[in-house]
Amino acid sequence: MTDNGNNEPPATRRGKPGRRRRTDAAQAFGERPSTIRDVAQAAGVSVATVSRTLAGNYPVAKETRARVISAVESLHYVINVHAKALSGQVAGPVALVIKDITGPSLAHVAAGVEQEAAERGRLSLVCATHDDPAREDALVQLMRQQHAAAVLLVGGAVHDDAYQRRMTSYAKALDAAGSRLVLVGRPTAAEGLPVTVVDYDNRGGAFQAASHLLASGHRRILFLGGVPDLSSAEERRSGHLDALRAHGADHIEELDTAGAYTRASGYARTRDALRDGVQFTAVFATTDMVALGAISALREAGRDVPGDISVVGFDDVPFAADLTPALTTVRVPYEELGRTAVRLALERGDSRNSDHRMMLGTQLVIRQSVRRLDWPSTAPGRPRG
Repeated sequence: MTDNGNNEPPATRRGKPGRRRRTDAAQAFGERPSTIRDVAQAAGVSVATVSRTLAGNYPVAKETRARVISAVESLHYVINVHAKALSGQVAGPVALVIKDITGPSLAHVAAGVEQEAAERGRLSLVCATHDDPAREDALVQLMRQQHAAAVLLVGGAVHDDAYQRRMTSYAKALDAAGSRLVLVGRPTAAEGLPVTVVDYDNRGGAFQAASHLLASGHRRILFLGGVPDLSSAEERRSGHLDALRAHGADHIEELDTAGAYTRASGYARTRDALRDGVQFTAVFATTDMVALGAISALREAGRDVPGDISVVGFDDVPFAADLTPALTTVRVPYEELGRTAVRLALERGDSRNSDHRMMLGTQLVIRQSVRRLDWPSTAPGRPRG
């Protein structure tokens, strides 16, 4: 007769085998990972009783439970999480899939995801795609197999037909597995898909930044935009153009540049503009890293910030306030993006099969890197004598 988890005393078993079996199993543990059968043998109970004890979903006698837990601890037995996930007994992790884990802004999204997930008793998994669509495909499939509760794709993307096909495939595959696709700071998917979208106001933030420069008297603004067709880059450029129109300022082609969101790109484009004699009194860098490169190039050329050239950034990463001068920039609530994405994904409830979209605001943070021009001003882009 097997132990049914009730009050069968160990003395009814010949020779009190529980202790001896526990010793034998412990010796075997050093050779291979312990199994649920090892635990059952060491505790002198059935496999079903071990399973019920660990699941906590069936009445088990106090003495029996103590023997099972003692065997689990002595054998260092690890519960098969995948099996429990399939049965719905454990909460799946939250997976964060980003292009690059070293970027300061994306790191803050990851922090928000981890904090919110931890508060809800979930583990967080962080994966990097290195901007490789094939790797993104593989990671989403892997997270589906790992029974992730939600898969968060973070960062701008090119919004073309291929992107839409991939997002449609991801959303349907994850939904079929009981998971949720969450697009964070990414282009939206087609209407009606089981997807959550959490974005922030790139266009409005860029409008605020450019308007601040224009209201300060600047009309020739060197615009250091992102890579063409990248969703965030297109939105920030649109905000800049909106501000030019709103203030009656001309769009000057030679001042409108595109490039990567890197310090090196900001440095190179600003250096080249100075070398080519392009006249400007201000720089609008569409990330703070780009702004950092622009300031370096300006100083290398003997230009003072903001005495000769004003600079505005975008993101408000931690170092922005510590620059000299402190950088005026647009604050993006990156941690809140991460927290909101997790919260919406895990609290979707009855709306599992519908889309859910939320837009967070951005805020201009005015510091010391912009000078108000007094007309007539000094020659644009040239140091004051």
